[in-house]
Amino acid sequence: MTGNDTVALAFSGGLDTTVCVPLLEEEYGYDDVIGVTVDVGQPDEEFAEATETADALGIEHFVVDAREEFASLCLQSVRANADYQGYPLGTALARPVIAEAILEVATKEGCSAIAHGCTGKGNDQLRFEAVWRDSDLEVIAPVRELGLTREFEIEYAAERDLPVESGNEGAWSIDTNLWSRSIEGDDLEDPGYVPPEDIYEWTDLPETLDTETIAIGFEDGYAVSIDGESLEPIALIEKLNTLAGAHGIGRTDMMEDRMLGLKVRENYEHPAATVLLTAHEALEGLVLTQEERSSKAHIDQQWSEKAYEGLLSAPLVDALSGFIDATQQRVTGTVTVKLEVGHARPVARKSEYAVYSESAASFNTETVDGIKQEDATGVAKYHGYQDRLARVTTATDDAPEALMDGGTEE
Repeated sequence: MTGNDTVALAFSGGLDTTVCVPLLEEEYGYDDVIGVTVDVGQPDEEFAEATETADALGIEHFVVDAREEFASLCLQSVRANADYQGYPLGTALARPVIAEAILEVATKEGCSAIAHGCTGKGNDQLRFEAVWRDSDLEVIAPVRELGLTREFEIEYAAERDLPVESGNEGAWSIDTNLWSRSIEGDDLEDPGYVPPEDIYEWTDLPETLDTETIAIGFEDGYAVSIDGESLEPIALIEKLNTLAGAHGIGRTDMMEDRMLGLKVRENYEHPAATVLLTAHEALEGLVLTQEERSSKAHIDQQWSEKAYEGLLSAPLVDALSGFIDATQQRVTGTVTVKLEVGHARPVARKSEYAVYSESAASFNTETVDGIKQEDATGVAKYHGYQDRLARVTTATDDAPEALMDGGTEE
């Protein structure tokens, strides 16, 4: 099915994208709609739902496996210690990967347009379109452009007998990928509402489960092994999600500032991401110099902000990544992490590139590479000297001007 009257739709089989199909045909005049679902680690039932819904709607449906690409990007984000306002990036990293995959299908199928079901209030519209607007295809956003509400969509679907209930996951709006699971909507929109335990699927209730220690191996900043077993990115992330999730690790309940200025309440689960970011930062603390760590904190923040915006292809990111790549050449080693009652805590670190000398730091040795302890006396005398001068100046602010200028009183 190809032609200039065909539009490719980012398709999940949920309420928004299901409603978009007849709207694209009736309101926008497209003869054919093709649905594209991209696999970045969602549960199998979501693909079954998308396929079943596409069949019921009578549209051609493509499923693209982008898990390897997405998993590699997730581990790359660890090298940048990437988070946004305190939580690991998940949806933000996935959207450009999904957008690229949909664009490839749209181009291959000869589509003249490409569409999504995002509202005009969220971040995803920007992340999708940052990729698509670099193409020659027309970009369409029916939910945003027609000003649709969730209530309208439910009524519209019922009137048209569309194959959808009330959304992807009932009361909650849930987005799942290999790296994170987000839960929002309904009662969670009230910041004062205490969410029930059943909103969580990846993380058990943090209780008194026996503690567990695991060793995470890194090479050039990339996580490559668990307890000495080398694993490919997908398998490594999935295994850590299970291990850390059993200890209740990786829950975030926060007020998030979106790109459009709205403040929203979000709940996230991200067990593997929490462990890997914690372990990576601990290893950097061992192998990077103080100046490298200080500078990298600013670089990491900028990288994370661009990732949150869905703009990792920006020229600035190439420059930031150059600095990150240079520092990660020495981030090779092993970090032992203790998993306990909702927390991941580094308890040991090893690396042949450690910027650390046990003998130099020990209280039981007298010198540091030939430097005697008494040699620090001069440094101690100068340390804080300007601060002491400033306090003296402040104390004499009321002195006659001539004295303050170094003159004498007549």
